[in-house]
Amino acid sequence: MANLQSVKIDPKEVAYYEKLADTWWDLDGPFWPLHKLNALRIKWILAQLKTQNNKERPLASMKVLDIGCGGGILSESLARQGAIVTAIDVVEKNIKVAKAHAKHSGLQIDYQLISVEQMVETKQQFDIVFNMEVVEHVVDVNSFILGCNALVKPQGTQFIASINRNWLAFVIAIIGAEYVTGLLPKGTHHYNKLVKPSELIPILNADGFELTATTGIAVNPIKRSMKLIKPTWVNYMLMAHMNCD
Repeated sequence: MANLQSVKIDPKEVAYYEKLADTWWDLDGPFWPLHKLNALRIKWILAQLKTQNNKERPLASMKVLDIGCGGGILSESLARQGAIVTAIDVVEKNIKVAKAHAKHSGLQIDYQLISVEQMVETKQQFDIVFNMEVVEHVVDVNSFILGCNALVKPQGTQFIASINRNWLAFVIAIIGAEYVTGLLPKGTHHYNKLVKPSELIPILNADGFELTATTGIAVNPIKRSMKLIKPTWVNYMLMAHMNCD
């Protein structure tokens, strides 16, 4: 496995999400697109896992890690599918909100205020690692992905979701979503921190991961709807499986 470097935390990103933490579960608040996106991505994730292991409930009893869990939107969906969920975030207020909501929902989720680097030091590994909408917020993408890779068990799987970096993504995901339609709060994304799939795949391959599925996502801000599409020009999801041959 490749050398793991230090994973740094951007204090501006932490401060930004601290301010928004109380609105994670407001379906009409600033995170409503994430709730819509979560419903779409869970369907896609389950479909890919069913193809992989041919189980009706492919997440049942699986040990999974949700990195950058925020208020727990994805974590709760995974728990409802029977997964044994550990969820981490570096924003303390996010963890407090997530714990409170999970308790209210009667769900058992192990929420931890810890970075990827610190989690790697615990030597824990998981059947599936979910790295969703996080890579565009970290300081060092290469080190971050290496850390995520180290948390996947041999023959395990990692899902990554983010926004591509090109002129179309800039126009749609930043100018359109944040400044024209108000789909997202201004300042949610910074163009120079967006990551192309082509930049992630070599890091995955170097650590023994094989890309097994990809999808793009189209967003209609007028109808507040989303759908899966083949092109990954703007929003994308990747599935990678660790081979140990």
